[in-house]
Amino acid sequence: MGSQTERVVVVIPARGGSKTIPLKNIAMLAGHPLIYWVCKACSDSACVAETFVASDSIDIRNCVDGLRLPRVRAISRSEATSTDTASSESVMIEFAESHPADHIALVQATSPLLTSRDVTGAVTKYLSSGADSLLTVVRTKRFMWAEKGGLVQPENYDPFRRPRRQDWDGQLVENGAIYITSRERLLTTRCRISGRIAGYEMPEETYYELDEPSDWMIIENLLLARQRANADLVGMARRLKLICVDVDGTLTDGGMYYTESGEAMKRFDTRDAAGLARLRDRGLIVGMITGEETPIAVARARKLGIEHVLTGVKDKEAALDGLLRKLAITWEQVAYIGDDVNDLSVIGRVGFGACPADASPDVARQANYICQRGGGRGAVREVCDLIDRAITGVG
Repeated sequence: MGSQTERVVVVIPARGGSKTIPLKNIAMLAGHPLIYWVCKACSDSACVAETFVASDSIDIRNCVDGLRLPRVRAISRSEATSTDTASSESVMIEFAESHPADHIALVQATSPLLTSRDVTGAVTKYLSSGADSLLTVVRTKRFMWAEKGGLVQPENYDPFRRPRRQDWDGQLVENGAIYITSRERLLTTRCRISGRIAGYEMPEETYYELDEPSDWMIIENLLLARQRANADLVGMARRLKLICVDVDGTLTDGGMYYTESGEAMKRFDTRDAAGLARLRDRGLIVGMITGEETPIAVARARKLGIEHVLTGVKDKEAALDGLLRKLAITWEQVAYIGDDVNDLSVIGRVGFGACPADASPDVARQANYICQRGGGRGAVREVCDLIDRAITGVG
C-alpha cells in the first residue's frame, strides 16, 4: 500500500427518497441535519483530501453547501443510481469513473456517531497495513444462534463452556460506517471491498445505524451525551495553570535519526512550538518531562523558552508532584500530554490528560482527549488549540 501522500476522497451517498423518514438525510438530529455529522467528521480529518456528497435531491445538495465545511461539497448523481434498488457500489463506481483519486472511501450518512478520529484512524490503518480494502467494525459479545429445522443451535460458543464476558474476545461485526478501497480496484471488481481486507475497530456504541425511526432517539441521546462530555472537557481546560508535555512520541514522532557521524537527531513539529507559546502568552506555565537524559530535549526547551524541564525521569508522577509543590499548583490544574505506559500514572491523575492519535492503547483509554494527529505531527498543537479556545471562549 502507498504512502500518506496518496489522495483519499470520501463519497457519501444521500438519496432524497426515504420510505421510513422523509428527507431523512437533512432531518434535524441533536441540533444539526443528519448529513452534518459525517460531513463534519470527514472535514475535520487531515487524511481526507475532499468529501463529496452525492445526491439526487436539490434540497440535500443545498443543505450540504450551506454547512460551509472545508473540503466538503455536494454533487449530483444520476437517476439510475438513485432508485430504491440502487446499491452504494453504483454510486461509488459512477463517482470513480469521473473523478480522480487514488483511494475512495464510502461513508454512510446513517452513521452519525462517526468521529474525525475514526476517519483518521481508518484511513491511516488502510494506507499502512498493506491491505487492499478496509471496513469499520465493532466488537460484539453476544451469543449468536441460528434456526435449523425448527430449532436453534449456537453459532459462536459452546453452552457447556459458556465464557465469561471478560474472558471472551467476542466477534467483529460490520457497523457500516466506512469502507475504503483503491479507485483502480473498485473499477475492476465493482465491489466496495475486495482482496485482503483490514478492519478498523470502532467503539461499541457505533453499532447503531440510523435505519428505523426507533434508532433516532437512541442515537440522538448518544450524540447529546457526547456534546455534554465535550462541554465538561472545556470546563476542565479553563481551570488549568500548567501544561506539561512528554517528549519522545509526543513532541517527537518517536523515531531516532542519525547523521553519518552517528549524531542522534529527533523530529519536532514547529506547530507544537507555536501552540505552547500561545498558552504561555495566556498565562499558563509550560513544562517538559522525559525519561531520557538527552541534551536534545534541553536544547529544544531552551529554544521554546520552557523554564521547567525534567530529564532522566524514571518516576514521572513523583517528579511532577515535586514540581507542583514548588509551583503551588494542584493536580487538577494540570494538563499533561503523553503517549506511553510510563505516562499512565500522570494522565490518570491530572485534571486534563491527552494523548496523540498513535499513543499506546492503555494511554488512550485513560486520556480525557485523544488527538486526531500523531506525536511529532501536531498533536501538542491540537491540544493547545483546544485549551486556547476554552480559555478565550472562541470556537
